[in-house]
Amino acid sequence: MPEKVEKVARKELSRMKKIPSQSPEYTVARTYLDWLVELPWSKESKDNENIEHAQTVLDNDHYGLEKVKERIIEHLAVRNLKKSRSKKGERMKSPILCFGGPPGTGKTSIGKSIADSMDREFIRISLGGVRDEAEIRGHRRTYIGALPGRIIASLKKAGTNNPIFMLDEIDKLGMDFRGDPSSALLEVLDPEQNFSFSDHYLEVSYDLSKVMFIATANYKDAIPPALRDRMEILEFSGYIEDEKIKIAQRHLIPKQIEENGLTSKDVSVDVTGIKETIQSYTREAGVRNLEREIANILRKIARDKVEKKIKKVKVSKKKVNDYLGAPSFYSELAERATKPGVVTGLAWTAAGGDILFIESSKMKGSGKLTLTGQLGDVMKESATAALTYVRSHTDILGLEEDFHEKTDIHVHVPAGAIPKDGPSAGVGMFTSLVSLLCGTSVQTGVAMTGEITLRGNVLPIGGVKEKVTAAHRSGIKTIILPDHNRKDLEEIPEHIKKDLSFHFVKEIMDVIDVAIPDLKGKKERKSKSQQKVTS
Repeated sequence: MPEKVEKVARKELSRMKKIPSQSPEYTVARTYLDWLVELPWSKESKDNENIEHAQTVLDNDHYGLEKVKERIIEHLAVRNLKKSRSKKGERMKSPILCFGGPPGTGKTSIGKSIADSMDREFIRISLGGVRDEAEIRGHRRTYIGALPGRIIASLKKAGTNNPIFMLDEIDKLGMDFRGDPSSALLEVLDPEQNFSFSDHYLEVSYDLSKVMFIATANYKDAIPPALRDRMEILEFSGYIEDEKIKIAQRHLIPKQIEENGLTSKDVSVDVTGIKETIQSYTREAGVRNLEREIANILRKIARDKVEKKIKKVKVSKKKVNDYLGAPSFYSELAERATKPGVVTGLAWTAAGGDILFIESSKMKGSGKLTLTGQLGDVMKESATAALTYVRSHTDILGLEEDFHEKTDIHVHVPAGAIPKDGPSAGVGMFTSLVSLLCGTSVQTGVAMTGEITLRGNVLPIGGVKEKVTAAHRSGIKTIILPDHNRKDLEEIPEHIKKDLSFHFVKEIMDVIDVAIPDLKGKKERKSKSQQKVTS
């Protein structure tokens, strides 16, 4: 024990000697001393600081997640250097990492892999629905049945003072009249304070600076701002199709074959079968539903093996359809017939990415703009900004100045039952309106994403990797992206990039030159005819 803690413990021991053993106070003092004695004040597990070993463990357990693995390796490298140069008694701060992303993307399981790679103990507590501050800080000893909080209790269970501590579902903390647990966590997760964490039960400081805290959250916006400020958030954006295929081959299929009483001699799953399961039966960012559907197929094979005594089964695309029935999802074809006013946009979804169609139609009226398709406020504003830009540049686009006074415009984004919002449809809305009003179709195989300003600038957007992968899957050949998103192409696999041509745009008129090249020709012809008339 540290000297100050031992002083408190010996004082309590001498007090306990004077209390009769039949007294309730005796039991309280005895329990308190038991806690002080059993806590790992100085017991520390030795870190395995071999970076190659850590990399191997992380790669074997998880496919992809390169940024997260890189961050863990960096942490180990820093520890190696600091240990060799640190002065005696100097504290080493551990990072507070937060893995944020959709369910099923491997946030919790990679925490266990980190512990294995560093040879540390692993503790996990779920914070979902925790509303009582005493869960974190403990109860004061004046209460009957008082206990320390879950932080101290978990450290006693781990038996070392430097475990990997996972705080699961930190975005689902509650709050009520019993206190605010998120505020109690501030001291735990602040590297400047947690070397002297004070639990209400212990009433002595405990050093948490050697613990490596990892939090997980599905929605980082739901984490209280003060808590979020103390953590380094690593994004788990979800897996693209190629990554899911590799994960299924390496981890999910072998695991489910074993769990369903089969062997590799009984069944093999073809790549076409995995692709069909991903595309037609699961629509998610993670791989949980994919694992369920694989298990569903293997259970049916196990039944056939018992009933019909069948030999080895090769699961192909057709077999997947036979076992799982009618597809639950289908991808809209990018090659569907395009008419003036129809544009292919790119969207980020929790399932990764998808293409969406923006359709515009006009009719006689008085300049009314109608927007449908369960659009959020941001998309409605994008449509209004796009129409304003069109109206203020009628001369460049070759439109009548008063076209809006006698025309009503209706912009619709199909799949109306699905709420849609986000700052990346402005470019698509504008192109759809220009295509409609000029009567010229957009080039086939072209998809676009980006936000616009009233001055005609194209602003950068997020989720480029997911959007580009969705476009490639749907048969798109040309993608229009904001110029500031050039750097995001580094994340996209090479075999996807080589099938696509990218156009980076800074201004909205650059989009028209790529998406509606016929319109450019019309403008040139019109300017020539105007020159002839003048001469």
